[in-house]
Amino acid sequence: MRLFSTELKRGFPALVREALGVGRDRSQRHKIRGRGFSLAELLLAIATLGTIIGVAVPAYRDYLERAKVTKAITDIRTFEKAIQAYETDNDTLPNSLSDIGQASVPDPWGNPYVYLNISTAKNPGALRKDRFLVPLNSDYDLYSKGADGRSRPPLTARDSWDDIIRANDGGYVGLASDY
Repeated sequence: MRLFSTELKRGFPALVREALGVGRDRSQRHKIRGRGFSLAELLLAIATLGTIIGVAVPAYRDYLERAKVTKAITDIRTFEKAIQAYETDNDTLPNSLSDIGQASVPDPWGNPYVYLNISTAKNPGALRKDRFLVPLNSDYDLYSKGADGRSRPPLTARDSWDDIIRANDGGYVGLASDY
């Protein structure tokens, strides 16, 4: 408290003059003013920050996309269990996801999941097909249209590469481009 009271006795204008270096010789003022950042140091800090952001933002976007793919895979596995329970109870596959109470669940990109009961399909051309144009499943198709919200039956179509598919009657669930 004494230090503060002695500073007050000197007066506020004296403190300001001392902080600004008024009344000192040039070498003393330079020592006090030399405590700030130079323009080069600020530019270097900004460039470093820009580099870090340039690396971090794409990595974060990739992380978010992988998380959405994982969520879609989990949803499809959950639907599979509900479809299996429905089939066990009713001796038939459901005609739509609404039969198992999942029609209102959107995929991570906000699109509806697509379900097709192969035994009741009116259009066999709508079945998902691999690169040899062989259907992926023998029981039902279940997939997400992916980030672009577009899809075509063959996995070789560019619109289908980002789809999250169920193939081999549930033996594979994942990205169509990885199948």
